[in-house]
Amino acid sequence: MQNCCSSTQCTDGSAAVSPEFRKALWIALIVNLIMFNIEIVGGLYASSVSLLADAVDFAGDAANYALSLSVLSLGLLWRARAALIKGMTMGAYGLLVVGKTAWASLYGSAPEAYTMGLIGLVALVANLSVAIMLYRFRDGDANMRSVWLCSRNDSIVNLMIILAALGVLGTETRWPDLIVAAVVSGLAISSAISIVVQARDEIATAEKTAMSLPVTVKIDESK
Repeated sequence: MQNCCSSTQCTDGSAAVSPEFRKALWIALIVNLIMFNIEIVGGLYASSVSLLADAVDFAGDAANYALSLSVLSLGLLWRARAALIKGMTMGAYGLLVVGKTAWASLYGSAPEAYTMGLIGLVALVANLSVAIMLYRFRDGDANMRSVWLCSRNDSIVNLMIILAALGVLGTETRWPDLIVAAVVSGLAISSAISIVVQARDEIATAEKTAMSLPVTVKIDESK
């Protein structure tokens, strides 16, 4: 059975992971850690909610890539459990952005558009590179699908941040920034629901398969 990392499914549910996919995950992990630091500094400097939200997303993605690396060669049940954790994390991140956006709509100010747009462009290049690298691994179990969804969503978000920067520059208000932040939360929550549903199905399937496996009884021949 072929999964999205071009690995072979073993009889015990574990996966023989391709070196190419493992290398791609390591690169994605490093890129996300670098971009997290860049966007935290830039988001604070520019007073941009969407940049700060994307920075938290970079941190979450880095943790998710690390989690994916830790379970790549394990059985389907453990990979599905990891995907469930990632889905719940994405959902929590989406809710956090909703809260931050609501606060900024009441008390925030217009962000600095040029810094916001420049960092958004750098992040777009980084995420597009990761997305292209992971594109051929996008199908398969919930754990691998969540990796692709992370990279896809990030590229969409960065493009919207650039457009929001142009909107802030043209309107001199904070609303384009807040609208993008709200869309970011929507993407995170919808992806989280999709991943959690698939992960729960895979956990149920793996547990059912484990219960149906024959039990081997060792006989002590010395008696």
